[in-house]
Amino acid sequence: MMLFLMDILDSVRGFMASGGDVLWLVAGVLFLMWVLMLERYWYLNWVFPAKHKAIIAAWDAREDSTSWYAHRIREAWMSQAKQELNAGMLLIKTLVAICPMIGLLGTVTGMIQVFDVMAVHGTSNARMMAAGISMATMPTMAGMVAALSGVFFSTRLDAKMKISLEKLKDSLPHH
Repeated sequence: MMLFLMDILDSVRGFMASGGDVLWLVAGVLFLMWVLMLERYWYLNWVFPAKHKAIIAAWDAREDSTSWYAHRIREAWMSQAKQELNAGMLLIKTLVAICPMIGLLGTVTGMIQVFDVMAVHGTSNARMMAAGISMATMPTMAGMVAALSGVFFSTRLDAKMKISLEKLKDSLPHH
């Protein structure tokens, strides 16, 4: 088992080395994006249901649920719940949008390395040019994969949040 983990670690280390420094930036952004998304999933599945019940209990405890003031209180509670649900989603969506741009930064830096090799050694040294081409393609691929995973899961998260908010809205009857 330990040998298997060492092989995986060596593979990751080799991948990161072939992609250059920009690949570490992609990994950092990806890590932050996933930490934020997991926090939102945790909030949605474990914290928000308790808040949902508390809001319903507070609404049911009110004697007046039909006046103009009661409607404004209901709207305020709904707005507060929506803000708490959507906290951090803008940052997550921004990180998703940045991932391909960071990948393109890797493309540019890798191609600069290729052109440097061509300027110093000419076009006859394919091995030296291959390192730059690898540094150009790896971050691009990693940035796109990171963005795709982020788009998929942030869209699902956003839909779940909207459903939770609608369920809360439906649980607070007004007449």
